[in-house]
Amino acid sequence: MSTAWSRARRILCVRLDSIGDVLMTTPALRALKEGGHDRRLTLLTSRTGAALAKHLPMVDDVWSYDAPWVKHPDTRGDPVADLDMIDRLLAGRFDAAVIFTVYSQNPLPAAMMCWLAGIPLRLAHCRENPYELLTDRVPETEPESHVRHEVARQLALVRTVGATTSDWRMAFEPGDAARRAVHARLQAALHRFGGARQPEAPRARWLVVHPGASAASRRWPAERFGEAAAAVAPLFDGIAVTGSADERALVDAVCERAGPRAVPLAGVLPLGELGALIETADLLLSNNSGPVHLAAALGTPVVDLYALTNPQHTPWRVPHRVLNVDVPCRNCYRSVCNQPGHPCLRGVSVDDVVAAVHALLRGSARHAQRAAARAAAHGSEPVAVHASNVLPFAHVITRN
Repeated sequence: MSTAWSRARRILCVRLDSIGDVLMTTPALRALKEGGHDRRLTLLTSRTGAALAKHLPMVDDVWSYDAPWVKHPDTRGDPVADLDMIDRLLAGRFDAAVIFTVYSQNPLPAAMMCWLAGIPLRLAHCRENPYELLTDRVPETEPESHVRHEVARQLALVRTVGATTSDWRMAFEPGDAARRAVHARLQAALHRFGGARQPEAPRARWLVVHPGASAASRRWPAERFGEAAAAVAPLFDGIAVTGSADERALVDAVCERAGPRAVPLAGVLPLGELGALIETADLLLSNNSGPVHLAAALGTPVVDLYALTNPQHTPWRVPHRVLNVDVPCRNCYRSVCNQPGHPCLRGVSVDDVVAAVHALLRGSARHAQRAAARAAAHGSEPVAVHASNVLPFAHVITRN
């Protein structure tokens, strides 16, 4: 680490987009935190991303800011707010700023704000010459030469200033209160169902289904979610279907098809409780959306209906199956699909999803059995967690 960066104690971390993007930055944030004694990290993020404030153990403070150069559907630009943010950054007396972006974003507007605020060290990936706006520029090479997972991209960025970590896991801490609330909610649901399918089992088995996504191009049809959930329902004691308040009709439609053990949870779970629910679950079935990254952070296996819009955001270091159909228009980066029939997602059948669920559950059970056998051989007790908390593996199913 350079002398200047090693001395930096107050670091501004700029990540101005969504919850999933912030979560995929947490390993890099951990590396920055571990890189210096008594180091404080302030995360500058969108109002959406700021919902993570209580759940990121390596972050000391979270500031909310909807930048006008980042898409925020519910926010209009406000030059006064931009000037106020520069004043706040100036008052923060930061030693350094790290600007995290996807490769299609330009870091220079954020770099300009940091420069105007007098932050002496400024790091980012950048395609063009930033001149004075960045003190530490990492040339942007994506997507022309290669494309990395978003987690690897941000770890590589901070590595250039000497910040490293041996722990590459994503981070999210739901909190004990959220865990208690979710436990009570699931116990009440089981009571309504008449109990678990196997009362003698040490714990109930839950499937979480998340059928929504912010972009239409990343949504598998709701009726197929319901049919897939119904097909695998006998494997679980209950099915929790999650979504925002605006997705209540979508969640209800999935529950109607999924059967009597489906619980609609549209708009009722704070972020901590959503994380605690996913942490409790044996498996998440979801479009590629924020809950997938929560599952990756919490060690819950994922069946990911992954539209071929962007290859960088697959589940990170967690057991998973990624389902799509290979198409010539792959990696389109579109929010709305312009291809008739949306072939990369609609080509995935209910049977494909059911097979992926079975494969993940078999894999989790095998890993749990091996872990228990190893613990017994060494005279130690296995960790009392559910079977999904196992060494990660990945498998992508892409059909032509």
